[in-house]
Amino acid sequence: MAGLYVLCDKKYLRQGRGSAEQFVRDRFPRELTESRSRGGERVFLVVMVDGDAGGVRARKASLWKACTEQGVPPPRDSDNVLVCVPTWNIETWLAYLAGDPVNESRKDYPRLTRPSDCVPMVKDLADMCRRLTLREPVPASLENACTDYRAVFG
Repeated sequence: MAGLYVLCDKKYLRQGRGSAEQFVRDRFPRELTESRSRGGERVFLVVMVDGDAGGVRARKASLWKACTEQGVPPPRDSDNVLVCVPTWNIETWLAYLAGDPVNESRKDYPRLTRPSDCVPMVKDLADMCRRLTLREPVPASLENACTDYRAVFG
């Protein structure tokens, strides 16, 4: 598309290098500041962090607190920020997307053999979120992410 530029800057914690949640919490204020510094560009910050036992509300609160502690105003409605918090972990959502019934208090859903196997599921999820057609029963954390997705991406 003419005039559309996409910058995708993925930041990963290398396996075995400390807490992934802490990595995200520590980086979030810097990434938020960077996304705000891009002036008139339409920039989206998408964050994925496991909710573990605390869930969506507690994990988001820890990210907002990290911003405050680093002197960065927490996300505003005008920021294009999507924070996705699967409870316990992303494998819960992937099991749901594969058609399995899920329970968010269970934390032992299997990992995919190849990470790229999730691509069709993620595309289906984006479509379901856009159309508000999640299959019942939907995990509460996924429903929250879809609601936020629609607020950010329309």
